[in-house]
Amino acid sequence: MTPCASATSPGHLSGYFRPVYGPTPADTGSLGAGIVISEGVTVTVWPAEETNVTVERRDPRDGRIVEVTGSSPPVEYLLSLLGVRARVRTVCFLPIGAGFGLSAAALLATAVAADALFDLSLSPPERASLAHEAELAFHTGLGDVAACTGGGRDCRKGPGIAASIERSFDVVEPLCALVFGPLPSPGILQSREAMERVTAAFPDRCPGDVDDFFRLSRGFAEKSGLMTPEVRQALAVCDGAGIDATMTMLGNGIFAYGKGAPGLLASMGEVFLLHPADNGPRLVEVRR
Repeated sequence: MTPCASATSPGHLSGYFRPVYGPTPADTGSLGAGIVISEGVTVTVWPAEETNVTVERRDPRDGRIVEVTGSSPPVEYLLSLLGVRARVRTVCFLPIGAGFGLSAAALLATAVAADALFDLSLSPPERASLAHEAELAFHTGLGDVAACTGGGRDCRKGPGIAASIERSFDVVEPLCALVFGPLPSPGILQSREAMERVTAAFPDRCPGDVDDFFRLSRGFAEKSGLMTPEVRQALAVCDGAGIDATMTMLGNGIFAYGKGAPGLLASMGEVFLLHPADNGPRLVEVRR
């Protein structure tokens, strides 16, 4: 039997954020608020002579593969930071590049699985720091790795992995999301003009509760200049029905909360049901 290790990591819905750029990865990231979701990424790692990464997106209804990508530069870079070569398979059930924090989830799960398989003896903060560095190197996110190290509704009070994060576990109902297409993070995160608008729109406080989270996130989405026409139209429908909803950051879609949300969003397209996560990444299995 070929040795392998599997790990899983939650994803993340970001409501609002402010980028922070420092001299090192430890000083770089974002402040902001979001919700950690259990629908993230599962990763399996095998020893290999040459690194190879496969990304599978599966249909959440029946598990069939709907999309396969034959590489992941951030994951490959992470493995080089870890000093190992491996064959990696990542599996997710949500659209990639749509604002669900899947890049961060894949990096965290890979770090946990590789650490166990290769007996690297890394601490959770060390694994998260390397995952964060890889995310920054490829501009796939700023604060998702830090958020995904734990569960709940998060409010990140500083950049990097070591910063204080306030977590509240008051999201008691499932959430749902509607995706209109990808909104590639690298292009936005590297745009000086876009980041200046984002910084100006940032509400400089943590939400008091779930309603406040959606209120602050919605105001941020309106002021940031990131809304697409599809997002604006869908949010107007939610407003008319009295449903809390905001734009996924960064993604061309929305997420909503409340008992009437799934049915309402289903009238506009394919709905993805999401559940609040209680914990961060975890090791699933190791085979020697």
